[in-house]
Amino acid sequence: MRKLFLSLLFIITDITCLFSQNSERVYQSHSEENGIFSVTTNDGKYLFTYYSTEILETTFIPSGEETNVNSHAVILQPNKVETNYKYVGNDITYGTEGLSVIVTTEPFKISYTYNDNPLISERRGYYKSPHESMELVKDHIIAETSEKIEFNLTEEEVLYGGGSRALDMNRRGHRLPLYNRAQYGYQSYSELLNFTLPIVLSSKKYMLHFDNSTIGYLDLDSKKENTLTYETLSGRKTYQIVAGKTWYDVVENYTNLTGKQPMLPRWVLGNFSSRFGYHSQKETLETIDKFKEDEIPVDAIIIDLYWFGKEIQGTLGNFEFDRDSFPEPTKMVDVLKSQNVETTLITEPYVLKTSKRWEEAVNEDILAKDSIGNPAVFEFYFGKGGIIDIFKPKGERWFKDIYNKLSDYGVNGFWGDLGEPEELPNWVNFETGSADELHNIYGHNWAKLVYEASLESNPNRRPFVLMRAGYSGSQRYGMIPWTGDVSRSWGGLMPQPEIALQMGMQGIAYMHSDLGGFAGANLDDELYARWLQYGVFQPIFRPHADETLASEPVYRSEKAKKLANFAIQMRYRMLPYNYHLMVENHFKGRPLMRPLFFEEPNNADLLEYSDAYLWGNDILVSPVLEAGKKTQEVYFPKGSMWFDIETDEVIEGGQKKSVTLSESFIPVYVRGGSFIPLAKLIQSTKSYDDGYLQLQYYHDVTVSESQRHLYMDDGITTNTFENGAYQTLHFEAKIRESWLEIEFNANNGKNFKPRTKTIDFTIHNIEKKPKRIKINNEKVNETYNSQYKTLTLSIDWDTNTEKKVRIKLRK
Repeated sequence: MRKLFLSLLFIITDITCLFSQNSERVYQSHSEENGIFSVTTNDGKYLFTYYSTEILETTFIPSGEETNVNSHAVILQPNKVETNYKYVGNDITYGTEGLSVIVTTEPFKISYTYNDNPLISERRGYYKSPHESMELVKDHIIAETSEKIEFNLTEEEVLYGGGSRALDMNRRGHRLPLYNRAQYGYQSYSELLNFTLPIVLSSKKYMLHFDNSTIGYLDLDSKKENTLTYETLSGRKTYQIVAGKTWYDVVENYTNLTGKQPMLPRWVLGNFSSRFGYHSQKETLETIDKFKEDEIPVDAIIIDLYWFGKEIQGTLGNFEFDRDSFPEPTKMVDVLKSQNVETTLITEPYVLKTSKRWEEAVNEDILAKDSIGNPAVFEFYFGKGGIIDIFKPKGERWFKDIYNKLSDYGVNGFWGDLGEPEELPNWVNFETGSADELHNIYGHNWAKLVYEASLESNPNRRPFVLMRAGYSGSQRYGMIPWTGDVSRSWGGLMPQPEIALQMGMQGIAYMHSDLGGFAGANLDDELYARWLQYGVFQPIFRPHADETLASEPVYRSEKAKKLANFAIQMRYRMLPYNYHLMVENHFKGRPLMRPLFFEEPNNADLLEYSDAYLWGNDILVSPVLEAGKKTQEVYFPKGSMWFDIETDEVIEGGQKKSVTLSESFIPVYVRGGSFIPLAKLIQSTKSYDDGYLQLQYYHDVTVSESQRHLYMDDGITTNTFENGAYQTLHFEAKIRESWLEIEFNANNGKNFKPRTKTIDFTIHNIEKKPKRIKINNEKVNETYNSQYKTLTLSIDWDTNTEKKVRIKLRK
């Protein structure tokens, strides 16, 4: 009997720990005023604020502290939404028709529901941990005390988030530092990389965003106690819960909260010539000449460190072309422009004592300070100097003027490197806070600075901002991130899809990798080709490498060059489809790369799956991530038929299937019922002609109706949608008994001049040559390929009018 009593006692204790909160926190009162619901306890106050029916912010203000309203991430304003209130027993429920908070008065507890289903609850909520030390990178003890917010998890939840990490899709079980830090040459596993984000997503389709920039940790149940803990040194005790009916809703709601990615210039969807680095003007121009000679498409060249100095060390902060190596920078940029190639320059946020601008930086008082108010000087790999205080208006203006002057050369893109920051001692102070408080948002604010400076120089031209570090909300500054200095190895390639998928879920959709890998002297042609083949279906196509070998296909073996060119040509042919993905991201926050559990959220087998993913809505991609593979298993999402993009083989969804691999391409499939717009082969996106379209329709008898859209504008100027300088094409297919009917319509913005389009229209999976075909009730001729079962029509379409194609199918 004693044993039974003790067992019951332990069970009761466990249940109490799980479902109650901090035992010392006692409810006192609650009220609602000006749309804010508040709950007062013996040790502080909770404030609950709605931004929408599916976004709720919770702030805890300990007794004796004041409200801190400053957010690095949130730009959405609180919204007065319709709320419901009820007080039954010990439970106070306040919320919208979707997302609600429940305050249990005794024992005190905060919990949340969505559509009356439990989401998450605070375990101990906010509390201080005075005796537990926090250690971050480089054995650097940051503090002996910390502040925490602790939550209950259910046993089965899969957790995502935390930014860019090489950890597999399910990140539960890890204690993740929130401290942006580069890791040179990482491979298949890394808990800490350049983008650490204070975000957790759950397989229950909710997100927690901890709205505080101070360094800390996310503990995703590392002790296996069904506990989620956010830990930090200081700052806001604020988090937002973001919910939604679908994964797309969750991501869209979050990007509504923290900002949408601006439209990028169309040229960024092309091929980049990029390496560490071009040592001279001559080498830069000769490289592009080689692309032209080999007829490999290219749209941009990125010039690394050597544009401002002959040496890697000692030159950061020059911010001016070295005239020995680059004697005529304006002429160089003009020559590149004449070849339809844009120029991007690397920059860093450091000014070294050995640079040409050190005295200017000191005299202008634009550097961060030490504890007694002098410029903070420290030594690291690149030399000895200081960091620009971009949080000080004077420092921000000084740095913006640098970018303005570089824009005068005709430079149309800027690369911000080392922005974690690479080195930032915790004794450094900025205008608005300490290094520990601002470390994680240095890259975030730097991206804002570069974005704004680019628009100052060219108000009507979309900026290009390549950044190695950022934080939550950085996407609104047009940031293009990459996965850091990855090893040039199969181990380095392995985690790349997972990292990009995770970042897209967290609002930063243009995460991409140095194609081919960065670190290490590895000339493996198979690795290089497979990485570039994957790159066709990642947001930015940019081969890059360290100085030990060339990253550009024009300098690789003939076999590697041939395989690379095939991949690059595919990338360019997909330009219309890819540009529309940019539009979807801009308006709805949708990732370009999408996990398959977005498609099947209740399929437990997919919650940790990243071997294949969706590129947009309609293309299924399965990268080849291991050497020497001859076959590969691919999961095909249920509810659709999937067409092999090379052979037109049709595979039914809802199954895993082993597929044979080709060295020339990775497995790629198209959803049945989709319209895929393609461009003709071009050598530059500047040559893209939106008056011509190769349109592929994948006919599927199980899809009775389908619709797709295609957005078009000039690909250069800002605010084309707001200014009505756009066109949206609408394609709709219907099966009506034995007829396949396809309608073309266009929505033309008020400042868009429509033109007649030539469309080479191919319809796949037509089993037999049709009996007859009509376009706007006139009979037309066609080309039917009995081997591939495709039907091709040439259509001239005045987009001021509707065009209707009717095809009488044979049974």
